[in-house]
Amino acid sequence: MLRRLSALCALLLATAALAQPIVVRDDRGIEHRFAAPPRRIVTMLPSLTEIVWVLGAGPRLVGVDRYSNWPEPVAELPHLGGMEDAQIEAIAALKPDVVLASTSSRAMDRLQALGLRVVRLKSDSHDDLRRALQLIAQLLGTPDAGARVWDRIRRDVDAAAARVPPALRGQRVYFEIDGGPYAAGPASFIGETLTQLHMGNIVPASLGAFPKLNPEFVVRARPDIVMGLRSEQAALARRPGWGGLAAVREQRLCGFDAAQFDVLVRPGPRLGEGAAQLADCLAGLGKATAR
Repeated sequence: MLRRLSALCALLLATAALAQPIVVRDDRGIEHRFAAPPRRIVTMLPSLTEIVWVLGAGPRLVGVDRYSNWPEPVAELPHLGGMEDAQIEAIAALKPDVVLASTSSRAMDRLQALGLRVVRLKSDSHDDLRRALQLIAQLLGTPDAGARVWDRIRRDVDAAAARVPPALRGQRVYFEIDGGPYAAGPASFIGETLTQLHMGNIVPASLGAFPKLNPEFVVRARPDIVMGLRSEQAALARRPGWGGLAAVREQRLCGFDAAQFDVLVRPGPRLGEGAAQLADCLAGLGKATAR
């Protein structure tokens, strides 16, 4: 009898836990309450699409932003514009239980005005990624999954850092975004990854996460290594004054194809993979320097 009562109590407690609403507070400080985990999800940022997928809720996605392209099945979903030109009517027609979006997307105000639930998240730093993983995991009804993904990311970054040649550690990097004039500063998630790989940065932290730089600034800063899209790097020497940079002249470059670059510039669950890509290039430069 005692065993039966104990089992019944456990069942009642589990049922009560399932009946509890899910409460999350997004990065704009807005509290959202859900009676149950959302079944129809729209994501309006590639990193958010990837987080939902990695957390095992890919089948719940009913629409994504125009730039979401990983993993491959995402290509079959409706693509609904970007942060500033979101297809409001098309999103509303999908009847999502929740829309996951950036805090900086002004277009999302129109969705909220239509009565849709919009959870907005920042994506500037490693802490932002960790928090987004935790919040979305909680929203999906799998609260422990976010911490597991974050722990894997941290292990991958640590493993990448261990592969960076000691001779290159501390060298200053210019990480160019889409051919410039924007760069990844030390306060960005890319800059934080570089710091954890023991690398320096030509951008002062005071300029912000992704500052717009005058090309002359880069020439004066004289980076030891230049990183960016491989397709853009072929023309670096033709930029005024850039041919004199030792990094360009001696080909101390880390160039990435479009798919690799996507991994690097998205603050999502593939951040550890991006760190490994950076470490691969740095290891290659280290071997070339040692010859």
